[in-house]
Amino acid sequence: MTGAAEGDGTFRSGFATLFGRPNVGKSTLLNALVGTKVAIVSDKPQTTRTQIRGVRTTPTHQTVFVDTPGVHRPRTALGERTNQQAYDAIHGIDIVCLVLEAHRPIGPGDRYVAERTIASGTPRLCVLNKIDLASREQVLEHLAFAASGDLGEFEAFLPVSGQTGEGVDTLAAEIERRLPEGPRYYPEGVVTDQPEAFIAAELLREQLIAHARDELPHSITVSIDEVEERTTRSGEPLLAMRAIIRVERESQKGIVIGRGGEHLKAAGVAAREALEALLGVRVHLETRVRVDPDWQRRPGALDRLGY
Repeated sequence: MTGAAEGDGTFRSGFATLFGRPNVGKSTLLNALVGTKVAIVSDKPQTTRTQIRGVRTTPTHQTVFVDTPGVHRPRTALGERTNQQAYDAIHGIDIVCLVLEAHRPIGPGDRYVAERTIASGTPRLCVLNKIDLASREQVLEHLAFAASGDLGEFEAFLPVSGQTGEGVDTLAAEIERRLPEGPRYYPEGVVTDQPEAFIAAELLREQLIAHARDELPHSITVSIDEVEERTTRSGEPLLAMRAIIRVERESQKGIVIGRGGEHLKAAGVAAREALEALLGVRVHLETRVRVDPDWQRRPGALDRLGY
């Protein structure tokens, strides 16, 4: 079933990719565009490791946003694969949003990702994110630079803040008016196509990153090895999950667990509460920590873990 788009009586839908360097705020922006949390966020770079889809639906439009890993100079097999995830997401879509930071200088890394988007041949929007952290002069300077053509030609320039929501609806409207006539790809109310197990693993990884030391985030990965639907004694539905947290060295295992298990317990509780809020069902989350030496450098391990 389709609705009527304002002006031409058609329902419009399509795909828009958020693309840029690590830590430019793509995941925060995705959550703001969708209106709820579908991607984990962290101040640690390269937190996103795969494509995350978020769905924004109105009576006249449906936009499927694709959040991507930050493009960086890879040092591991995992880094090479996450870069490829990002590159793949700018082809065969309707719009690519090049995301830049408003409060930091535009540098070689931004030019490199801009060149990749130009090569894709996909229509491009320049999205200047984190304007809440920038002065008015910085915002104007960045917009003028982007408009100079040094990063290629853009269809529009959008200053936004994924953190505060400023400019997000304007960005969504700019994307929507460029979408082709199309179907509803997802039913009303669906905000992501990620399976429950993936969402649970990501939420737990987010909390572990928040509790871990600086050297740990890239060494942590989480998978859900078991999901079982149960009922509580009172007859309420319960989703039982077993999470396996993998680190690369024995010393990292102790850091993740924390003294008396405090870090692991706190991360597990926070992840469970976030998952219950998102899914609307009670969750039992069991956690275990294992050492999987150099997993992010071994292609076989990456295959097994779904990267």
